[in-house]
Amino acid sequence: MKTITRRKMMAKTAKVIAGLTLAGGCAGPGSKLPARGKGFKIGVCDWTAGQQGKVDSFAVAKRIGVDGVQLSFNTADDESLLCRVEEQKKFLAAAEKQQVQIASIGIGRLNDIPLKGGDPRPERWVSESIDVCKAMGVNVVLMAFFVKGDLLGDKRGTDVVVEKLKRIAPKAEKAGAYLAIESWLSAEEHLDIIHRVGSPAVKVYYDVANSNKKGYDICKEIRMLGEQIVEFHAKDYDGLYGKGSIDFPAVREAIDDIGYRGWLVIEGGKTPLGLEPSLRYDAEYLRKIFPPKG
Repeated sequence: MKTITRRKMMAKTAKVIAGLTLAGGCAGPGSKLPARGKGFKIGVCDWTAGQQGKVDSFAVAKRIGVDGVQLSFNTADDESLLCRVEEQKKFLAAAEKQQVQIASIGIGRLNDIPLKGGDPRPERWVSESIDVCKAMGVNVVLMAFFVKGDLLGDKRGTDVVVEKLKRIAPKAEKAGAYLAIESWLSAEEHLDIIHRVGSPAVKVYYDVANSNKKGYDICKEIRMLGEQIVEFHAKDYDGLYGKGSIDFPAVREAIDDIGYRGWLVIEGGKTPLGLEPSLRYDAEYLRKIFPPKG
């Protein structure tokens, strides 16, 4: 993959930001969805399905009616889970059996053992996750930056992460994989990291509920980030989808504006109907707004 220079990326971002004055933020609740092409897939995180690091996550995905699963790269009990070929075969076989896809891979352990710290394991995990992508047939790795890994207001920690990503990114470029940052940072702060690393392999994993919780204008941010977003978490901290605080129809409009077609992965949220019934409700709601390719 061709490396984009910092100057070119900054110029492109400036154009996007300038256009926001015309694009505006989220549309009102009565706005009409654009009549554009379809092509969305709905997934669920294995940890949200109550099956972190387990092949049974595919059976849950099948029962709730989604297209795929975001798999945990490792867990607290098994730090090399998907690195082992025998485990990879088990997950691939389960996916085939249930006719459910693998959406992407997530390294949630970075919340407890952060990439910004001095422990050498996280950098190794991110590097190994690229190999796992090739073996599992996916190209997105979610790198979590919460709890102990939080970068918000941490300049030193951010500097460390930038330097480590500079070392790892060339491997991801060669493999055609994306290392996607999910954090509490604003769109501008995400773009700054991407520009500093200077690699097209470093992107953003955008979680609408996390950004909304921080008070960011999520539709404005989606338009600002544009092609830097490689995958979305669909989530609402305040209720079942459509009954909480996230205006998903407005999110669809913003996503249309950046031309995104791909995965929306259900994570967390409220489960007032019980785990699987609530996940099924949320999935069915999302289907109405983000329909599959016809």
